[in-house]
Amino acid sequence: MAEGDYAVYLDKLKEYSAKYQVQAHVFVLMTNHVHLLLTPSPEKGDSQLMQSLVLYYALYINKTYRRTGTLWEGRYKSTLVDSVRYFLTVSRYIELNPVRANIVLHPAQYSWSSYRGNALGGVIRFLTCHTCYLSLGRDAQARRSAYRALFDEIIPSHTLVEIRDVTNKAWVLGDDRFKQQVTIQSGRRAEPLPSGGDRRSKTFKRSTLD
Repeated sequence: MAEGDYAVYLDKLKEYSAKYQVQAHVFVLMTNHVHLLLTPSPEKGDSQLMQSLVLYYALYINKTYRRTGTLWEGRYKSTLVDSVRYFLTVSRYIELNPVRANIVLHPAQYSWSSYRGNALGGVIRFLTCHTCYLSLGRDAQARRSAYRALFDEIIPSHTLVEIRDVTNKAWVLGDDRFKQQVTIQSGRRAEPLPSGGDRRSKTFKRSTLD
């Protein structure tokens, strides 16, 4: 894809996040996938945003490149995130995608992520500062400095696996107490049963990491 295609995606993300009252905190656009960390305000606002965004962008790419058919492989995958324990870790996970993919050596070198806004003070008008991000410092400069310092720490391999696993399987990313709260409030399991259990039940769908 050309740089203009990335710009179109972000422009529509800005439009739909405002339309459906969804706060966008973190993002990265890769050549074959995207990651978004969102907070929906009304119920299903994130689903409405993603459905509109996926549909618009597929039509845009097909028209621009004179192609037909689907653009994405299946439905988007998402999970509910325990913000207190995982928000900043997931933020780093997302913005480090270009580094793990060996595209750049540091996230600051990649133009199509929220790192330039969260860490460097670049203006990305549709981004909203999450309370976990705001807790990093008393002012914007202190927060950006503290945020950059987080990237000096390596995300443990088991945490990377955990994030990928729960996202791909649409489970919940959080501790046992958080998962229990989700189960009580939603009436659905937040994690798989032990081996040998009933695996037919639908997973908890409403989420904030897409």
